[in-house]
Amino acid sequence: MSTFLILLPLILTLLFSLATVPILVWMERRVAALIQDRLGPNRCNVNGIRLGGIVQSVADMMKLVFKEEFLPSHIKNKFYYLAAPSIAFMSSFLTFMVIPYADNVTINEQTFTMQALPTDLGVLWFLAFAGLGVYGIILGGWASHNKYAILGSMRATAQVISYEVAMGLSLVSMLITYGTISLNEMVTYQSQSFFIFPAWGIILQPLAAIIFIVTAFAETNRAPFDAAEGESEIVAGYHTEYGAMKFGLFFVAEYIAMAASGALIVTLFLGGYQLPYLSTQDLINHFELVLWLIITFAAVTSLLFLAWVKKHNILVMNGLNETKIYTTVIVGFTLFAIIVMSYYALGFGNASTVGVMLLQFAVFTVKLFFLHFLFIWVRWTLPRFRYDQTQKLGWNILLPLSLVNIFITAIVVVGVNYGN
Repeated sequence: MSTFLILLPLILTLLFSLATVPILVWMERRVAALIQDRLGPNRCNVNGIRLGGIVQSVADMMKLVFKEEFLPSHIKNKFYYLAAPSIAFMSSFLTFMVIPYADNVTINEQTFTMQALPTDLGVLWFLAFAGLGVYGIILGGWASHNKYAILGSMRATAQVISYEVAMGLSLVSMLITYGTISLNEMVTYQSQSFFIFPAWGIILQPLAAIIFIVTAFAETNRAPFDAAEGESEIVAGYHTEYGAMKFGLFFVAEYIAMAASGALIVTLFLGGYQLPYLSTQDLINHFELVLWLIITFAAVTSLLFLAWVKKHNILVMNGLNETKIYTTVIVGFTLFAIIVMSYYALGFGNASTVGVMLLQFAVFTVKLFFLHFLFIWVRWTLPRFRYDQTQKLGWNILLPLSLVNIFITAIVVVGVNYGN
């Protein structure tokens, strides 16, 4: 059991970063279709199983994996050309290592940290590797010996420098507010109340939250800050000369960076894995009531989902009715929930502690996917900013605002501490 709890954060890191990429690609297409009033992917299947279009995303990933590798003959610095996608990928992946997915779990007087890399320097780790990722883009553009690729890498470099300053300064105001650089302690702080509101970072520091979210879009090269790969201007930017899995690494790195930024936004500003007004100890003390509420909520949502599927998923492919399969799976999960409840009622083991940990995993996941939806929604709503507009926003607006926010935060914190 202890070995599993030690490895669990690493497993979750792999799931939230690598395993969710096909789901994020599916979300990208589905949300785009929703905004543009069209269907989106709904035909690619495996023996009649479509999973709402996710099979097409998996097929795209498999295509990149098995596609023939090609090295342009004009490439002179082959080592840097091949290393660039790996640097971008690993930098994005490593930013995920310090995200806390649940509170520390104590079983048999042994405490387990729900972080893949249990360190109190989580914010500094994130900033270090988020900034390092741009080196992969720079190397990719330079080693490609292509004018469009070089233009894209130069744009990305200028953009990262412009917005990383404002991002770091917005984090300074959060460090002053929380009084710690430990991400887990920041989440614990947010389980308190602020007047009638939960003490989430977005309530305590709304300006810092806006600045950080905007800079996160720019750091990940997501629209409307995607001038570095603007296909209407510079073909595809820094990855113009890349194909097959080399392009795939750049592609996956962008989604992992988006997921990591979303995870940090959840941790800093949306209460992390905590429910509003409820600390971990509150959940453990009232776990039986919480578990009944979860099972009731799951049963109601399952019935609504089955009704929705039955109404919309009427296509039968290869003689297979997906609706019946979904019904069986959901009924199976309901039975599993009943077994979990029985397990707790019989009083075996540390059911309340483990149950709260699983609940916090679920809360973190829901919040994270809400951020994913926000990233995708913005992409398909706002047009791409011009290069000069991007620089003006970073240097002339966000940077002064972040400095003013630090000044105001310091005055408020000093005044509160002096008053106490």
